Amino acid sequence: MKVAVLSFAHERATTYARLLNGMPGVELVIADPDGAPDDPARGRAVARELAAPCADGWDEVFALRPDAVVVTSGLAGRRELVERAAAAGAHVLCEQPLGATAEDALAMVRACEEAGVRLTPASPECSSPAFAAIREPLAAGTAIGRLTTVYGACNAPAAEGPEAGAVLAANAAALLALVDAVLGGQPAERVYAQSNGLLSGGREVQSAALMTVRYADGTVASLDCSRGLAGNPAGAGGPALTFVGERGSVDFTARPRLIGGFDAATGAERREAGGDDLEARVLEAFLAGTGAGSAGPGPDGAAGVRTLRIIEAAIESARTGRPVEPAAPAGA
Repeated sequence: MKVAVLSFAHERATTYARLLNGMPGVELVIADPDGAPDDPARGRAVARELAAPCADGWDEVFALRPDAVVVTSGLAGRRELVERAAAAGAHVLCEQPLGATAEDALAMVRACEEAGVRLTPASPECSSPAFAAIREPLAAGTAIGRLTTVYGACNAPAAEGPEAGAVLAANAAALLALVDAVLGGQPAERVYAQSNGLLSGGREVQSAALMTVRYADGTVASLDCSRGLAGNPAGAGGPALTFVGERGSVDFTARPRLIGGFDAATGAERREAGGDDLEARVLEAFLAGTGAGSAGPGPDGAAGVRTLRIIEAAIESARTGRPVEPAAPAGA
């Protein structure tokens, strides 16, 4: 199977490329025409390290007819790459959020449906065996009774460059995907959010963001999507959630702390995450699903659209200071 990694703008692109390069039966192709050639974290350097072919442009990589692609571009470029992959007959694993807008995400879903290929939003946390163990009991109400409230936090560092201030988009998607999975795709009815740029030194760059989401079944989720502080890795291990029901509560941490301590070389706290290699699991599930046509353990394109609708509503709420009802994209 030929699998192409498209762009290295996202921090997980290098991880995906290395994992794919080590999988039996996978022929890795890399394309990163927008990346700086002297950047060791960008595509050409990774391609040299892995001895993998690197296409000079998007036309060249799609001419190679990949069976599947992993889209790890910036938000603004995801729709174009997904639509081109669909037109080439390639199954798609795309980082979240799926695009810059819910309208983009819906167009991506339609393009993949019309082409008969799968669109899978990348959600390594949803592939966790620990999450699989609690998801059904929580959804069925057998673990803690009827679910009433969800508290969550994802404080990973914000993206750099033009998306540096997009903490709501960057950190909310993982939390919302987990909540959506437990609630079985319940639509959000109202979203309220606040954000500020105090930690970044300017209001134009978001650094702290909190959102509250009320779902159609009455469940309320309160989510901290703030940027992690430099030098403080405590919140960088991935999203953590507390599910509260009528009879008890359940805590879930996607990447639990395995080792902690002080690193004399860096002069800062050191934290090593434990548990399964979630990126490997999401890739394995995605590639297995492309052959079998199964839905896999993670979200689908419709879930990706729901997530973006909530993020858009949260951004609007933070701008206006008022609750917002997420609007369904036209034709949804």
